[in-house]
Amino acid sequence: MRRFQTGFVACLVAMGWLAACGPNKALWEPSPEMLSGAAPDSFVVEVETSEGTFHVAMYRAWSPLGVDRVYHLMGNNFYAGARFYRVLPGFVAQWGFSGDPALDSIWQARTIADEPTVESNLRGTVSFARAGRQTRSYTLFINLVDNERLDEAAAGGVVGYPPIGRIISGREVVDGFYAAYTENPPGQDSIAQLGNEYLRRSYPQLDSIVATRVILEWP
Repeated sequence: MRRFQTGFVACLVAMGWLAACGPNKALWEPSPEMLSGAAPDSFVVEVETSEGTFHVAMYRAWSPLGVDRVYHLMGNNFYAGARFYRVLPGFVAQWGFSGDPALDSIWQARTIADEPTVESNLRGTVSFARAGRQTRSYTLFINLVDNERLDEAAAGGVVGYPPIGRIISGREVVDGFYAAYTENPPGQDSIAQLGNEYLRRSYPQLDSIVATRVILEWP
């Protein structure tokens, strides 16, 4: 077990945000080598939100490609500013879009292959959303209740939503996410095109992610 630290994170701590480090190439210019790198067998992500902080333990054995992707995105703080735009009490809390349409467009096309569901979508687990074959990219959801039916749910020719990790602390934070837009949720096409400008104007009370940090990992 060791504390996770990259040159990017060290740069942020030592010299300040993007003014010192410049655009993060891991997000804006991801190379095939970056995207093919394997995540540790398991690691813990600290997710700081407007409602508080929760921690997720990710397990590569559950979904190797999915965990590799989230390790890259969360380790490089892709989700800073992302809104929990679909919060359905008794079902899920969903997020994904960074809020910057230019950045989101880079990752929209970088999907990952489908994988079988080996763990169940129980309360507190985190899974990728998908709308058909090979459509997992950056959109995630937290199961707010036991949703075992998602293990075998078929959509667009693919079956199931493979979990990638489980919340190990801070479930009360997730339970407190703003959920009053249930009857008129934000449109994903509008989020993709207009980003956080659209959400700030039309859905100002949505909770958001401040930062994600990989704080522990096991080889």
